[in-house]
Amino acid sequence: LKPFGSSLVALSPSCIEALPRVRPPPSHTMAVRLLTVALLGAASLDGALGASQQARSVMNPIRKVVTLLQAMQTKVTEEGAKEKDLYDKFMCYCKTGGSDLSASISGADTKVPALQSEIESSAEKLTQSKADLKQAQVDRSAAEEAMAEA
Repeated sequence: LKPFGSSLVALSPSCIEALPRVRPPPSHTMAVRLLTVALLGAASLDGALGASQQARSVMNPIRKVVTLLQAMQTKVTEEGAKEKDLYDKFMCYCKTGGSDLSASISGADTKVPALQSEIESSAEKLTQSKADLKQAQVDRSAAEEAMAEA
């Protein structure tokens, strides 16, 4: 979140997903704990107020701060859940990616000898075809000379 005037501007989810985060930083969990303690303290203060004071607390700046902290806590919790999902996806890729790549490599290793023999046979066919073409051209020119003499 970036401060912008008196409101907070959130980054788009695609920007957050593009970040290569593997594990939430320790400060993230500490911030959640501090917010929880602050909210619990504010809630106990709010519960101790009388009914007339509660009506005045709606306009109270402290109430605004508490509301802001509660909104921040929900956003931090949601971001933590998203980061956990991204972390789980990354770890799944790390676990399965290696086996997928090794299977692909072993498949290619078995294909290489077959392709080499196919290339060799194609090269032999090409050489034979060139020889046949050369012989056909010689035979054709001989036939043309025979036709010209006759």
